[in-house]
Amino acid sequence: MASMDLTALLHDNGSKIILFVWDGVGGVQAGPDTLTELQAARTPNADRLVAAGCCGLLEPVYPGVTPGSGPGHLGLFGYDPVAFQIGRGALEAAGVGFDLRPGDVAARLNFCTLDSGGNICDRRAGRLPNAECRRVVAKLANAIGAVGGIEVHWTPVKEHRALLVLRGEGLGDGLEDTDPQQTGVPPLDVRVKDDSPRTARTAKAVRQVLARAREVLADETKANMVLARGFAERPTWPSVRERFGLRAAVVAGTPMYRGVARLVGMEALDATNDVAKDVASLAAAWNDFDFFFIHYKHTDKAGEDGDFEAKVKCIEEADAALPALEALRPDVLTVTADHSTPSAMKAHSWHPVPVLLSAATARRDAVTAFDEVACIQGGLGLRPSTHLMPLALAHAGRLAKFGA
Repeated sequence: MASMDLTALLHDNGSKIILFVWDGVGGVQAGPDTLTELQAARTPNADRLVAAGCCGLLEPVYPGVTPGSGPGHLGLFGYDPVAFQIGRGALEAAGVGFDLRPGDVAARLNFCTLDSGGNICDRRAGRLPNAECRRVVAKLANAIGAVGGIEVHWTPVKEHRALLVLRGEGLGDGLEDTDPQQTGVPPLDVRVKDDSPRTARTAKAVRQVLARAREVLADETKANMVLARGFAERPTWPSVRERFGLRAAVVAGTPMYRGVARLVGMEALDATNDVAKDVASLAAAWNDFDFFFIHYKHTDKAGEDGDFEAKVKCIEEADAALPALEALRPDVLTVTADHSTPSAMKAHSWHPVPVLLSAATARRDAVTAFDEVACIQGGLGLRPSTHLMPLALAHAGRLAKFGA
């Protein structure tokens, strides 16, 4: 189905919408008793909402395509992730509030651990404590402030994550990642996607930066190298206010998710990745916004760690936060994910994600459990994630009739 410009149909009636994202919640039946993590978890609140509302499955990008976190969230915000593409570096920059200017090139960095042979033995350097991340970033910043007339900016993000920004004339973002996405092999060389002079100049600078970083970090026990991902310039996109008439806010404790929300015009509220505190932050701003995106990270983290039981517990923690959101009496409450992260795969996957929609106007279906297998029987069926925003707008009474 073709996309549709909804601006002529928008109607601001003061209604409220909450999008609660359980990051990476989808799984596959590879756990005890051949269950997914969501099937194994006790989710009485989500189950109750499903029974009183409607549900289905969402495909984040395209059948069989595994989404990154940026595309996964853009789809939920109503932006076609194929048309609105961005590298992770620009998302990280927006998330930490870095002043990313036109012509800058940003990259997300992972600190990693190399063994004596130069092979990666830990892609996340043991998930460095935040204080350790700040110390190592400061060490790099003091040693590498420029290469070949190009400014080099370093910013700590969280745990093993940092931000690299190059600023200078004639730069481009046509570079491949240096993260091989596996251990037992060395970091990838800096490779280019095109043969433009801008890309060549940037590639040369990045090679110099990474070579120097390896020297600077050589005496570190854990974070003795960096992996660069998602080289990107800052895009200029229409905001959710322009596209959907919504004053929108984001509550996300991880900078990358704040970043993608900020790029579509959401205002960032205080967030900690403690779901109870984040719900309280949302509640404190209830009168100031129409749309709230609240993000729960821990399900994805447990999935990437391959920890089935931990992911089950995280799902139960997210479910326990639902009554506090319900108490705000939103007109529409949706619960879903940006992608699946099965603990059996220890990575994002292409599997569709479950979605529930709770609203007074929801057409009830026969489903009474919030999980991947039950939700495929729901009234929403299997649909692109970009459909969620117009459905939420409709159930919130914010879309007028189309045509005579």
